[in-house]
Amino acid sequence: AICFVWVLWSSLWHVRLIISGATEELFEVSIWPHQALVKSGQSLMVNCSTTCLDPGPSGIETFFKKTPLSRGPQWKEFLLEDVTENSILQCFFSCGGIQKDASLGITVYEPPEQVILELQPAWVAVDDAFTLKCHVPTVAPLENLTLTLLQGSQELHRKNFMNLAVDTQRAEITINVRAQREDDRCNFSCHAELDLSSHGGELFHGSSAIKVLRIFEFSQNPRISVSPLLEVGMAETVSCEVARVFPAKEAMFYMFLGDQELSPLFSWKGDTAWANATVRAMDTGDQELSCLVSLGPTEQKARKPVHVYSFPPPVLEIEELYPLAGTDINVTCSGHVLTSPSPTLRLQGAPDFSVPGEPVWFLLTAREEDDGRNFSCEAFLEVQGQQLIKTTTIQLHVLYKPRLEESSCPGNQTWVEGTEEMLACIPKGNPAPALLCTWDSVIFSLEVPQKATQNHAGTYCCTATNQLGSVSKEIAVVVQGLNEGINSTIFVIIIVALGVGVIAIVLYLNYRPCKTRRRKLPYQQKEKGRKRKEKNHFAVEHAEKCSAQNC
Repeated sequence: AICFVWVLWSSLWHVRLIISGATEELFEVSIWPHQALVKSGQSLMVNCSTTCLDPGPSGIETFFKKTPLSRGPQWKEFLLEDVTENSILQCFFSCGGIQKDASLGITVYEPPEQVILELQPAWVAVDDAFTLKCHVPTVAPLENLTLTLLQGSQELHRKNFMNLAVDTQRAEITINVRAQREDDRCNFSCHAELDLSSHGGELFHGSSAIKVLRIFEFSQNPRISVSPLLEVGMAETVSCEVARVFPAKEAMFYMFLGDQELSPLFSWKGDTAWANATVRAMDTGDQELSCLVSLGPTEQKARKPVHVYSFPPPVLEIEELYPLAGTDINVTCSGHVLTSPSPTLRLQGAPDFSVPGEPVWFLLTAREEDDGRNFSCEAFLEVQGQQLIKTTTIQLHVLYKPRLEESSCPGNQTWVEGTEEMLACIPKGNPAPALLCTWDSVIFSLEVPQKATQNHAGTYCCTATNQLGSVSKEIAVVVQGLNEGINSTIFVIIIVALGVGVIAIVLYLNYRPCKTRRRKLPYQQKEKGRKRKEKNHFAVEHAEKCSAQNC
């Protein structure tokens, strides 16, 4: 029985060995995940398992930091930390003295989070080349990257990195473009795409900041327009212009007279820009006017010499601006003390030019005819070969008593019945005299025209008065009826025939007081005169004074 049991156990043992050997040769090792795509710096969980029923030594081989998480009879789970580069991970199991392993390829990716576009230079002259360079500092895997340069929404250039050698791979693209005017203010950008669909991942996008290109044309020097001679303290307009400049409206003007900065007013039209400024020189001598024009990175400067001189108007002096008629007065013309060198002078009324540096003058006896007369003093100065002239003018006012001349205040006047008429009498004198006329002891209006009637016929007494005295004159008014037109010619002939006598009478009346002549009036006219007398006391007093003087 013992032998039988031993034989049975030995048989079973051999059967087990045969079955176990077959199982050990057939076991498998697997790893999960089957494909690993990890963002740089992140962790990855890996599970290794086997079909061996009684596995022996097992584990994973990697240079990343690994931490065991959990395990079972036929599996183990690990955590890989800080995965930063592509690698191959090995998972192994032993079974019955036989070791098998499985591999896991780990792909590390970096999305194109930062896309940098460089535009050099930012301002480009027309027909010059500019460079566009786009690069992504950190991106992986590079073979899945595509870079695209855009002008606005238009594609300029596209580049992928699939076929480049690993050691020469750099995530950048560079192109050169020739500048044209129409490219001014164009927007440029760079777009990056990282397509990880082949690794079981997604599509990542990244874009650069927009760069704006500026185009300019600025090949000609500015031109300055200014008089070569400037007078101290006098405002002068200067201008600076530049042609064939683009964009003209962005040109900047800076203008100086010596160290004095001016304030230019800018204008532009088409491809021409200009600026006008007002300059007021404060120092005499040779100076320089400069104009600096800048556009983008370039600037042009122009200079022009000017000479600043001092030449104030000459000094004209009249001893008395308001002399009485018959007074002797001195009229003097002299150069201003700030004029250098001394000018040559000429005074209206003086016989000759003066000697440079010497004043010129003459003595004048003021007459009534000199009232309102203008006197001028001219100064002549040569500066830088140019003859300059300055003039000063003064008006003389001669004071004299009132006059009632026949030319402006005729002693005989004819009115036409039924028409609007006024007394024609303009006094002369300085100061301007006041004129008062009375008729039948009543003040007669000299401002409002009146409808002429036969009652207006008669003699009027007019008195002109100013601060220097007064003068009176009789004016005879004849009112001619409408049916007297035929007799008017005869009347004119009679007047002409008696012209000499009338002139003699007028001259006589100019040198004696007026004599009031009264004429009989109808009852209604007398009644009106009485009422006017009661309302015009001043006129009555004037008439009584005239009677007391035997008018």
